[in-house]
Amino acid sequence: MTDDIVVLGSGYAGTGAVKQLEQELDGEADLTWISDVDHHLVLHESHRVIRNPDVRDRITFDCEEIKAPSTRFINARVDALDAEERRIDLADGSTVDYDYVLVAFGSQTAFFGIDGLREHSLTLKSLQDALDIHDAVREAATEATREDPARVVVGGAGLSGIQSAGEIAKFRDKHRAPVDIHLVEGLDNVFPNNDPVVQAKLAKLLDEAGVNVMTGEFIGEVDEETVYIGEETELDYDVLLWTGGITGQAPAETIDVGQDQRSHRIHVEQDFTTDDDRVFAIGDAALIDQPDSENPAPPTAQAAWQAAEVAGTNLARAVRGQPLETWTHEDKGTLISVGDEAVAHDVVFLGDVVETFGGPAAEFLKKTVAARWINDVAGLGAAAKAFPDM
Repeated sequence: MTDDIVVLGSGYAGTGAVKQLEQELDGEADLTWISDVDHHLVLHESHRVIRNPDVRDRITFDCEEIKAPSTRFINARVDALDAEERRIDLADGSTVDYDYVLVAFGSQTAFFGIDGLREHSLTLKSLQDALDIHDAVREAATEATREDPARVVVGGAGLSGIQSAGEIAKFRDKHRAPVDIHLVEGLDNVFPNNDPVVQAKLAKLLDEAGVNVMTGEFIGEVDEETVYIGEETELDYDVLLWTGGITGQAPAETIDVGQDQRSHRIHVEQDFTTDDDRVFAIGDAALIDQPDSENPAPPTAQAAWQAAEVAGTNLARAVRGQPLETWTHEDKGTLISVGDEAVAHDVVFLGDVVETFGGPAAEFLKKTVAARWINDVAGLGAAAKAFPDM
């Protein structure tokens, strides 16, 4: 009897694992792919849609078109997973049985219990989120004047917050829109807990882009008009974007395997196995043990790309009863854009690891990395089409 493998999620981890499984399996198992959206989104470039919604056509790829004909795709939201019964419950009331399942449905935005933040902020976790941010900024700009500009507040100066603020600034410049942009970070620097040289370069680019950076005090409360920062600062806003952190998806809580009790991200070994030998997990949904480190693998696109290949191979090996491979995250550097500018850090460039650089070389490298992933998912033509907008 043929085993049933199910992959949950169409992000980097899920899509990459599906592509690897399709290469590995030769009629040895039936593959089902389930996602609550019908496309794969190149999420680390989704901020480009804030400036120009037309970019969505270059960074979204229909799951039905990129999968193999033998793979069954189901566009549905997962409500729960019963590990004992090996059953996935979908929001439409249907169920899917499995022999092996890979949980790769990503994460959701964490609001850390900040009063009013969930109710009043936009987030950036999907294509629709990016389109909503564009629409909100455009509407606010339309209603504003030079004497009374619209105010956009971005909470969190990590990767997503920095890149989103940069795109909002480019939208403002392109349309000569009366918009003020504030980037709020509770810690002392943008891109917290990273190299000071990178932090300084990013702060300089944000300043040159006309983004007002506010660091050192946390957002404590939000209402429909005002962000309250620290003990004394009140910042009225027209648009509020929150990019401050991640937590697990709600269905993860239903899975009877070891997981972080607060975030419900699933504890997994280096081979992506959990307490249940039929349940694997990867990407933002997982906390993946790493050797000689107290910290799990980082929840980044880069880590998900790397891990997906091994996870797909391991699911095929599990079906065959073969030993599983282990995976160790290899940090290949950081690439961050601020509008049309970019900063690269600790990346391999011309054969050497370069600590930090910017300019056209960094911009070209960032485009190349995005295009390489798109080529793997959708082919060279799609990668070439997307390259100019990355």
